[in-house]
Amino acid sequence: MPADLAVLGLGRTGLPLAQAATAAGVGVIGYDPDPAVAADINAGRVPPGSLAAADLRRMLAGGFRASAEPSVLGRVRTAVICAPTPPGEDRALDLTQVAAAARALAAQLRPHTTVVLESAVYPGTTEGFLRPLLEAHGLRAGRDFHLAYSPSRFDAGNRDFQLANTPKVVGGCTPACTEAAAAFYGRFTERIVRARGPREAEAVKLLETNYRHVNIAFANEMAVYCHDLGVDLWDVIRCAETKPFGFQAFRPGPGVGGPAPALDPNATPLFAAAPAEHGRPRTLGHPLRMVELAQEVNGRMPRYVVQRAAALLNEHGKSLRGARVLLLGVTYKADLADQEGAPAREIGTRLIDLGAQLGYHDPYVPQWRVLDRPVPRADSLWEAAAEADLTVLLQHHRTYDLQGLAVKAQLLLDTRGATPAGAAARL
Repeated sequence: MPADLAVLGLGRTGLPLAQAATAAGVGVIGYDPDPAVAADINAGRVPPGSLAAADLRRMLAGGFRASAEPSVLGRVRTAVICAPTPPGEDRALDLTQVAAAARALAAQLRPHTTVVLESAVYPGTTEGFLRPLLEAHGLRAGRDFHLAYSPSRFDAGNRDFQLANTPKVVGGCTPACTEAAAAFYGRFTERIVRARGPREAEAVKLLETNYRHVNIAFANEMAVYCHDLGVDLWDVIRCAETKPFGFQAFRPGPGVGGPAPALDPNATPLFAAAPAEHGRPRTLGHPLRMVELAQEVNGRMPRYVVQRAAALLNEHGKSLRGARVLLLGVTYKADLADQEGAPAREIGTRLIDLGAQLGYHDPYVPQWRVLDRPVPRADSLWEAAAEADLTVLLQHHRTYDLQGLAVKAQLLLDTRGATPAGAAARL
């Protein structure tokens, strides 16, 4: 059956978009080049970090289907590319999967189709990298088909803001391209915000992502600073956020995880007229020092947590070597199973390297490995906390009774400021 929308890339960005469109009555087909991925989704098996299984079942009942056949892309009016762009070893975003999706779409592209890129990219990607790939078979963006960029703002686990009530930014290669994309998103999004063009829309993603990292880095630096002074940072934040203007509260933590890493300022590209080979753009970027420093600060936090753990044990006459350490919450975000970029694995690695006997508890993670070895999972949280020399809260899941845990645990290090004041050592 023909569909109104094809979503290319069925992961953290693509499936939530497909869900919102399906719920609004839009006919949606999902495309992934891997037949196993498409088969799993059609069988109701959810990829990590995307949707709840019940949400996927409702989508399938509403007519959504996944396919690995590129031919389905030639039967839609709108195609949205949501392919992942993971950072490589040099921290530059890898556009290989965006390129693969674009080539598959270009071979099937029909006139009057609206194509939107939602993947996290650098300014210039839509016009300088994606556009030439889509035009390879003769159709021209702005003349034969519409092309735009719209940054994904999906926030997994957010109970207040879904795609429907989160304003959608769109920027097209021409005013008509912008209006075509706005008309599409307007079918299931309450408010559309028009950018001047795709570069401005792409820069929105750059600004929003790095804003988070820079402000968390400042909160992390304040945590170290206040601990050295003997100041309760969590009380400082509680008081500061009563200011009704000029301040937004960010909180420190054991590191910054999630699928949206800081966009490396040194890798920001200025694209040539033709796409680079192997999905990697030419980089002539201008460094953003604040972002660069934020990466350094946030990258140091797992090591700092381990140092605090060792110091806390020492204060109570114990050594980290041989100590039983229980980690609570190994996901990147509370009440989610997704471990993408979570600092827990680096913290666990450092603890093992220093001789600690590691255990963990997480209601969303039945099995967990560090250094390619399984870490024992605590069946009874209360008993495990009572037996451990040190319990470290890395993620505050709602199921954790922290007040009771603070009583049961021999020592508790709270990296999230979630325990009552004085009940535990806090970051």
